[in-house]
Amino acid sequence: MNRILTIELRRSAALGAALLMAVAGAIVLHATAGRWSSGWMALASTQREYLAILSPLAMAAGAWDSYRRHRANVAELFTTVPRPRRQHIVPILLATGLAVIGAYLVTLLAAAPRIADTARYLPPAAFAVVVVGLAAMIASVWLGLAVGRLVPALATAPALAVIGFVLLIFAPHALPDGGVTAAFSPVMGMSMFSDYDTVSGEVSGAQALWMVAVAVAGVVLFAAHNRKVAFTALLPLSLGATAAVLVVPTGDAYDHKRLDSVAQELVCTDDTPRVCVSRAHEGLLPEVLPKARHALELLAGTPVVAAHEDTTTFTPPTSPRPRADTALMTITVDKHGHLAHRDRFEATMLTNVFTGPLSCGDSRNFQVATAAAYWLLDREPTVGPKGLEFEDPEAEKLWKGLKALPRAEADARVTAVYQAARKCQDTTTILTRSAR
Repeated sequence: MNRILTIELRRSAALGAALLMAVAGAIVLHATAGRWSSGWMALASTQREYLAILSPLAMAAGAWDSYRRHRANVAELFTTVPRPRRQHIVPILLATGLAVIGAYLVTLLAAAPRIADTARYLPPAAFAVVVVGLAAMIASVWLGLAVGRLVPALATAPALAVIGFVLLIFAPHALPDGGVTAAFSPVMGMSMFSDYDTVSGEVSGAQALWMVAVAVAGVVLFAAHNRKVAFTALLPLSLGATAAVLVVPTGDAYDHKRLDSVAQELVCTDDTPRVCVSRAHEGLLPEVLPKARHALELLAGTPVVAAHEDTTTFTPPTSPRPRADTALMTITVDKHGHLAHRDRFEATMLTNVFTGPLSCGDSRNFQVATAAAYWLLDREPTVGPKGLEFEDPEAEKLWKGLKALPRAEADARVTAVYQAARKCQDTTTILTRSAR
């Protein structure tokens, strides 16, 4: 069997197609590294989204391989050999299946070095996402083999690629997100809305069941002698669809299972001042620590003595309980897997402290908070690598007013801003009048 498989790999289009898919997948992943550089789960999910490109290519590769065999009259030759039909088709299925598996894994391995030094958290769900992706690739290429055998024409492969691309890209937008829809599309449910998102085991299980059903149907169609046998392909599709619908979570259950509570758990330093980041960003702690502690030193006149990462999410909505002694840090990851906007980290952290909790809503004043933060940093709030991303003339005016005051008076006003912000009180006039 090994010798037959080697010959099949050599003479078929499997290896060439695998190379094309691996190159295409690697290029797309590296071109959009900012989408998955936050960790392994993001990488696995983003690669699954790009099945919208890889899956149609796999279907086209299968159809093209069948067309080449038809053009070379290989089927006629095999009928003259007194061997069971399965001995003819099994090497073809194995060769094409191994080729697309190799292409998918090579794409993943080509992206992994970019985040290998900072991505510490590897959830089991990431493995399930990859396995379903492999199943989708196998189902795609075997379905392509079947369609290419049923419609052995030169246009079949490109037509199948276009149809597959259109369906995977546009169909999910025409259907409601989540639930039953996710079970029948390998790209659904893969979008990451936060660094703590995941794919539940039930969703992966439902998708795996459907992909296996499609793969089995493809094998039946590829191996069928006549139309009666071909119709039996409906059986695995019916069973797979039923099982997927029974397994996949729907409604609120689907939304709540999108969040990985373990990834949100805090990992803290043993010494003080205590700095904590989420488990998802544990590898960034050495980069965050000195900047967070410097910001805490500047807040010495306030009750703030610790810094925790802000693990707020919006889908589903979660937020950490606000504490008077704790500053919340917003951590973002750049396309190389390291701390993004590191020169603005302290300014952003201090601005968050003086803005007040998210629950304060419209009472929060960002101009006042920005002026107070940059006064502590002794930096003017202007646009630049270490300053603001956009111009804020009002914040700059308030900062200049603080700089013109005696140190004790300015310090008192900044402390008053913090106290008012913690109570969700209006801070608009605090920096332009005497502290009380």
